[in-house]
Amino acid sequence: MAPVGEAWATALAVLALILMAVALVLSGLVHQLSILGSGPIVPVVVVYAAVGFIVARRQPGNPIGWLLIGFILLFVLSSDVGWYAVLYYRLGHHGLPLASLAVLLQPLWGPALLMFPVVILLFPDGRLASRRWRWMLRVYVLAGALASAALFSPAIRAVASHHVRLDSFGDVISSSKSQGGGLLGVAEALGLGLILVIWLSFIAHQVLSWRAATGERRQQLKWLASSAGVTVAVIAVSFGIPSTSIGGEVLGIGLAALPVGIGVGILKHRLYDVDRIISRTLAYAIVTGMLVGVYAGLVLLTTQVLRFHSSVAVAVSTLAAAALFSPVRRRVQHVVDRRFNRARYDADQAVTAFAVRLKDAVDLDSMRDDLAGVVQRTLEPSHLGIWVSWRD
Repeated sequence: MAPVGEAWATALAVLALILMAVALVLSGLVHQLSILGSGPIVPVVVVYAAVGFIVARRQPGNPIGWLLIGFILLFVLSSDVGWYAVLYYRLGHHGLPLASLAVLLQPLWGPALLMFPVVILLFPDGRLASRRWRWMLRVYVLAGALASAALFSPAIRAVASHHVRLDSFGDVISSSKSQGGGLLGVAEALGLGLILVIWLSFIAHQVLSWRAATGERRQQLKWLASSAGVTVAVIAVSFGIPSTSIGGEVLGIGLAALPVGIGVGILKHRLYDVDRIISRTLAYAIVTGMLVGVYAGLVLLTTQVLRFHSSVAVAVSTLAAAALFSPVRRRVQHVVDRRFNRARYDADQAVTAFAVRLKDAVDLDSMRDDLAGVVQRTLEPSHLGIWVSWRD
């Protein structure tokens, strides 16, 4: 069974890369960029496919790897058939076959988006916490079916009536009379409402799990939370960037952060580095913000108040910000370590203090008790024993 799972994982990962290459070619042919731009789609697809491939090979019984590969496959396939349909229906390349099928498959991005939140629920071992989550998943599948029916219906109606009008991304342009009406409109509203509530329940479940978790499980959930935080923050920043191409690049980086955190949490590679990564990220973000503020303030002071020449003001401000970088970084890192990464900071302090006391220790019994106390405070083992070996 394992070799079969490895073969399927390899085949699906390779297929995702092939579909990515096709998407780049088709987007170039229609002189358009995908929602991520032509550049960021490459690292996003590669990262999702790679993480899904590795997890599926290492843990074939864990559905998370397969969900990641399936998510990115459906998403890229939707992009491919969208560009293909645009070539036929908007740009007039009527010799292309199966254009109507491409229109019908273009809404696959909807089911793809529905797959990913299940990864959050099943993280990290792919198992449900209790039986009630099985019922929740069944309700989620029903809500997803209702929303997908509403999503696919415009394409089905357009192909059936032989009146296909597409936007620049391959989405069917529906007439105002057919939008949001009848049973499909009710199904769409009901499905989307249920989906939103269930997504929030998935997140709440992991938050409560993190509060109750200890040790390794807590570190795994930290990787999930930190990568999700990076993704949300980067997405928010990308929307505020006026340049579409630069915003797409930033968005691609943010979308690639989440599967990396998921993969590290599942595979437990360098699992306990998350605290250091988070503290360093916070420290550099704070330092960057402070130095940008200092730089902007100095430029305004020197140009508007002291009336320096603009080039001189910029040079002075740059030198001042550069000079402040190291001391500000050290101070901010110290504060972040004490406030955020308290357990590691206290452990480091305890070990350092013990090393200093050990230099002057002469009494074996007091040194043994001191060592036991340091180990208990820093590692919190369930059992502790110290053996002393004498050598004549």
